[in-house]
Amino acid sequence: MHLQIDVERREGYAILSPQGEIDFATGPQLKDAITETLVGGDVNLIIDLLAVDFIESTGLGALIGGRRRAYALKGSLSLVCTEQQMLKIFRITGLDKVFTIHDTVDEAVSARAVAS
Repeated sequence: MHLQIDVERREGYAILSPQGEIDFATGPQLKDAITETLVGGDVNLIIDLLAVDFIESTGLGALIGGRRRAYALKGSLSLVCTEQQMLKIFRITGLDKVFTIHDTVDEAVSARAVAS
Protein backbone atom coordinates (compact mmCIF):
# COMPACT_ATOMS: atom_id res chain seq x y z
CA MET A 1 0.00 0.00 0.00
CA HIS A 2 1.25 3.48 -0.84
CA LEU A 3 0.89 6.50 1.44
CA GLN A 4 0.75 9.80 -0.41
CA ILE A 5 2.74 12.47 1.40
CA ASP A 6 2.73 16.01 0.03
CA VAL A 7 5.59 18.29 1.05
CA GLU A 8 5.36 22.07 1.16
CA ARG A 9 7.87 24.59 2.46
CA ARG A 10 6.72 27.75 4.19
CA GLU A 11 8.46 30.28 6.45
CA GLY A 12 11.31 27.98 7.44
CA TYR A 13 9.15 24.87 7.88
CA ALA A 14 8.78 21.73 5.83
CA ILE A 15 5.15 20.66 6.04
CA LEU A 16 4.52 16.97 5.40
CA SER A 17 0.90 16.10 4.71
CA PRO A 18 0.21 12.36 4.62
CA GLN A 19 -3.16 11.23 3.30
CA GLY A 20 -5.03 8.06 4.26
CA GLU A 21 -4.12 5.50 6.89
CA ILE A 22 -0.79 5.24 8.68
CA ASP A 23 -0.42 1.63 9.73
CA PHE A 24 2.06 -1.26 9.64
CA ALA A 25 2.22 -1.14 5.84
CA THR A 26 2.51 2.63 5.40
CA GLY A 27 4.25 3.76 8.60
CA PRO A 28 7.73 3.11 7.15
CA GLN A 29 6.89 5.46 4.27
CA LEU A 30 6.17 8.24 6.76
CA LYS A 31 9.42 7.48 8.57
CA ASP A 32 11.35 7.60 5.28
CA ALA A 33 9.71 10.89 4.25
CA ILE A 34 10.60 12.48 7.59
CA THR A 35 14.18 11.18 7.39
CA GLU A 36 14.63 12.36 3.78
CA THR A 37 13.33 15.81 4.70
CA LEU A 38 15.71 16.09 7.65
CA VAL A 39 18.69 14.81 5.65
CA GLY A 40 17.78 17.33 2.95
CA GLY A 41 18.38 20.11 5.44
CA ASP A 42 14.86 20.97 6.56
CA VAL A 43 15.00 20.47 10.34
CA ASN A 44 11.81 22.28 11.38
CA LEU A 45 8.93 20.00 10.48
CA ILE A 46 5.18 20.18 10.72
CA ILE A 47 3.30 16.93 10.18
CA ASP A 48 -0.21 17.79 8.99
CA LEU A 49 -2.46 14.88 9.99
CA LEU A 50 -5.74 16.49 8.86
CA ALA A 51 -6.09 14.08 5.90
CA VAL A 52 -5.13 11.00 7.95
CA ASP A 53 -8.04 8.67 8.72
CA PHE A 54 -6.21 6.31 11.07
CA ILE A 55 -2.87 5.99 12.82
CA GLU A 56 -1.49 3.05 14.79
CA SER A 57 1.72 2.26 16.65
CA THR A 58 3.96 2.10 13.57
CA GLY A 59 2.89 5.61 12.61
CA LEU A 60 3.30 6.85 16.16
CA GLY A 61 6.79 5.34 16.20
CA ALA A 62 7.64 7.18 12.96
CA LEU A 63 6.51 10.46 14.54
CA ILE A 64 8.46 9.85 17.75
CA GLY A 65 11.61 8.88 15.85
CA GLY A 66 11.23 11.90 13.59
CA ARG A 67 10.89 14.22 16.56
CA ARG A 68 14.01 12.73 18.15
CA ARG A 69 16.01 13.18 14.94
CA ALA A 70 14.72 16.73 14.39
CA TYR A 71 15.64 17.75 17.93
CA ALA A 72 19.09 16.16 17.56
CA LEU A 73 19.61 18.48 14.58
CA LYS A 74 18.45 21.50 16.68
CA GLY A 75 15.13 21.50 14.84
CA SER A 76 11.53 20.87 15.76
CA LEU A 77 8.59 18.64 14.89
CA SER A 78 5.02 19.61 15.64
CA LEU A 79 1.69 18.14 14.58
CA VAL A 80 -1.54 19.45 13.12
CA CYS A 81 -4.51 17.34 14.18
CA THR A 82 -8.16 18.00 15.01
CA GLU A 83 -9.67 14.51 14.61
CA GLN A 84 -10.96 13.50 18.04
CA GLN A 85 -10.15 9.77 17.75
CA MET A 86 -6.52 10.52 16.90
CA LEU A 87 -6.27 13.16 19.61
CA LYS A 88 -7.61 10.54 22.03
CA ILE A 89 -4.77 8.19 20.99
CA PHE A 90 -2.24 10.96 21.66
CA ARG A 91 -3.81 11.60 25.09
CA ILE A 92 -3.99 7.90 26.07
CA THR A 93 -0.35 7.32 25.10
CA GLY A 94 0.83 10.56 26.72
CA LEU A 95 2.11 11.81 23.38
CA ASP A 96 0.00 14.94 23.74
CA LYS A 97 2.63 15.99 26.28
CA VAL A 98 5.51 15.12 23.92
CA PHE A 99 4.23 16.82 20.76
CA THR A 100 2.93 20.33 20.28
CA ILE A 101 -0.39 19.78 18.52
CA HIS A 102 -2.03 22.60 16.55
CA ASP A 103 -5.44 22.93 14.91
CA THR A 104 -4.14 24.33 11.61
CA VAL A 105 -0.90 24.56 9.65
CA ASP A 106 -1.12 28.36 9.81
CA GLU A 107 -1.30 28.16 13.61
CA ALA A 108 1.74 25.84 13.68
CA VAL A 109 3.75 28.16 11.41
CA SER A 110 2.84 31.28 13.38
CA ALA A 111 3.64 29.60 16.72
CA ARG A 112 7.34 29.89 15.89
CA ALA A 113 7.06 33.65 15.35
CA VAL A 114 5.42 34.00 18.76
CA ALA A 115 8.07 31.81 20.44
CA SER A 116 10.96 33.82 18.92
